[in-house]
Amino acid sequence: MTRYGHGLVLGKFYPPHAGHHHLVRTAAARCNRLTVLVCASSVESIPLADRVEWMREMHSQPRISVVGAVDDVPMDISDPAIWDAHMAVFFAAVPDPVDAVFTSETYGEELGRRFGADAICVDPRRLRHPISATEIRRNPLAHWDFLSPPVRAAMTKRVVVLGAESTGTTTMAEALAAHYGARYVPEYGREYSERKLAALGPGGHWSDVEFTSPEFPLIAAHQQAVEDRAARETGPVLVCDTDAFATTIWHERYLGFAHPGIVAEHRQHLWLLTDHVGVAFEDDGLRDGEHLRPWMTERFRDELTRTGRRFTMLTGPHEQRLATAVAAVDELLAEGWAIADPLPERAASERACT
Repeated sequence: MTRYGHGLVLGKFYPPHAGHHHLVRTAAARCNRLTVLVCASSVESIPLADRVEWMREMHSQPRISVVGAVDDVPMDISDPAIWDAHMAVFFAAVPDPVDAVFTSETYGEELGRRFGADAICVDPRRLRHPISATEIRRNPLAHWDFLSPPVRAAMTKRVVVLGAESTGTTTMAEALAAHYGARYVPEYGREYSERKLAALGPGGHWSDVEFTSPEFPLIAAHQQAVEDRAARETGPVLVCDTDAFATTIWHERYLGFAHPGIVAEHRQHLWLLTDHVGVAFEDDGLRDGEHLRPWMTERFRDELTRTGRRFTMLTGPHEQRLATAVAAVDELLAEGWAIADPLPERAASERACT
């Protein structure tokens, strides 16, 4: 089997999937060094930078270089002028001579000829990984297992349950996760609070615990990190008991003012706010704010509205709340992922690079 000095794999990787990774690994095994060229058009909705980063993470070897290029030339493998325009993009992104081009596509021979390189066809019938990026774009839910961890993290629908003390957030989050067979991310703030109380010793009481402002950004950052790790391992739904955004309200509750340094990005997709009305307050040793529950509920509602977050209020008994939550998540999933179509092909009889 011939070994090559410099190999090339190129494609849209829109999004990357198991077949793409098999192609890259096969090429890398036969080359001293390999360049992976990610090409994206301006009409596509997954940013080029994200795809490049995903491919770099999945193929982080010194011998593999992943680069990106914007290619707004339409696809028509029967038009020499179109080929010339594409090749100008490719040569600009990969100026070094190429010895072999690895593809699973019908245009592989012509691509190799234009690079002056051998054309190596890898699993053209896609028997090893029966999937295409086109199929994934149409229905990510049906092909979730073909996605790698960084892509799952980006595409997982993140649902946050939040609310005032003793309003059933944990109970709801666990029930919702069980309903969807989804991963559940617990509230790190509670674990942190338990450690603070334990540090006071056997005679310690929750009223003796004091929080300082610098602790809250640390709690928020840890909560976000745990959530991000879980999103890589699960999907397409991730249920979170609170999030970094909720930590900003808890800072107000304990210290009386907002913390400007807490980063609460819009990585989540849906917030479910548990109402305090109709839920008995239970003192579990880490609670003392029954009188603050109406205020906290309104603060959550006001800030969710002000920041433009999508949220649903959960009211009534648990069964009613769960039904409302399931309906909201089902609606979110039914909307799909809205991945824009790539540039259309001009030669309908041939398949474009996926």
